[in-house]
Amino acid sequence: MFMTGIAIIGKLGRMGQAIIAEADAAGLSIAGGIDAGEDPAPLARDAGVLIDFSSPEALLANLGAAVAAGTPILIGTTGLTEDHHRAIDDAANHVAVLQTGNTSLGVTLLARLVREATARLGTDWDIEIVEMHHRMKVDAPSGTALLLGEAAAQGRNIRLADHSERGRDGHTGARTKGAIGFASLRGGSVAGDHSVILATDDERIELTHRAENRTIFARGALKAATWLMRQPAGRYTMDQVLGL
Repeated sequence: MFMTGIAIIGKLGRMGQAIIAEADAAGLSIAGGIDAGEDPAPLARDAGVLIDFSSPEALLANLGAAVAAGTPILIGTTGLTEDHHRAIDDAANHVAVLQTGNTSLGVTLLARLVREATARLGTDWDIEIVEMHHRMKVDAPSGTALLLGEAAAQGRNIRLADHSERGRDGHTGARTKGAIGFASLRGGSVAGDHSVILATDDERIELTHRAENRTIFARGALKAATWLMRQPAGRYTMDQVLGL
C-alpha cells in the first residue's frame, strides 16, 4: 500500500497520536515513528516520507536525516525561527519539503481568502488576528496565526516582520496604520480557534476557522504527506496540495 511509507517524528505527542489514530480509522498503516531523544536517521532511511510534529530544537537533526536519506519531509512543528526557515530552504535544494503552520484543509482555504481580501481592501482596513488554544500550548502567536498574518501581508505586498504588532499593554497610543495585530488566548482544551478581523469605519469583516479536534490536522497531514512523496526536491505549501 502506498501509504505504508509514512513515518512520524514525534509519535507520542498530541499530533503524532492523532495521525496514528486517523490512519488506523482510515485503514492505513504507519511504517514507524520515533520520539524525543531518538535518532531520526534510521527512520528516514526506511521511510517514504517523514511527518515531523516534534520540536524546534529537533528540527535541524530531522532535516539532516531527511537530506542524508533523500526522504521527503512534512514539517508541522511550530515556533520556528528565521534560522530554522533558512535550514528548511537549504534542505529543499535536496529533498521535497513541505512546512506549514497548519495542515488543516479548511485553514489552507482560509489563508487564501485572507490573502484575497487584503489584496482588495485598502490600508484604511485594519487587520487583527485573534487565536485561542489549549492551556498546554507553549508558543504564541500560534503557527496558524502567523500563517494567516503572512497571508494578509502577502495580500498587501508587505513584510509581516515590518508590520506586526503583538502584546499590547498599558498606554500604547493609537493603533499604527497598516499594522497587522495579534492576540493570543490560552485555556481549556481548545484545539484551535482563529479569526482574522478586517475593520474599517462603520463595517467589519470576520473570517473564522474553528477546529473541533485534532483529527482535521491529522487528516490534512496524511493527505499532504502522500502528495509530497510524489514531488521532486523543492519547498512546497499546503496551497499546492489543494491545487490552489
